[in-house]
Amino acid sequence: MRDNRGVTVRIHIEDGTPPYEQVRAQIAEQARSGELPVGYRLPTVRGLAETLGLAANTVAKAYRALEADGVIETRGRNGTVVAAAGSAAEREVAAAAQVFAERARRLGVGEEVAVAAVRDALRAVFE
Repeated sequence: MRDNRGVTVRIHIEDGTPPYEQVRAQIAEQARSGELPVGYRLPTVRGLAETLGLAANTVAKAYRALEADGVIETRGRNGTVVAAAGSAAEREVAAAAQVFAERARRLGVGEEVAVAAVRDALRAVFE
């Protein structure tokens, strides 16, 4: 996908936050906010590293973390793009729910009690 917008990343050395984490957090926020749309092709690891004055391994570490979080996906020769929002997160939530359900069953807790526990936990976090 071609777009006139670009990735905007600023590294603040005095911040104390590792540079790879700054790259990861800023790209994740831009993807989450829609500033970088789904399908947007990110710069190559080397290209972004050169632009930022960082080692390629630093940017590669950030990209690996973003990919593990489902924010971006690598498509081989077609580059690295912003992933569809929510798909990886939804898969992770479903996997966590499965683990919870299996654990509740092993503990001998009924479905009604397990669902109530989930509702209480969600209320505590989201309200």
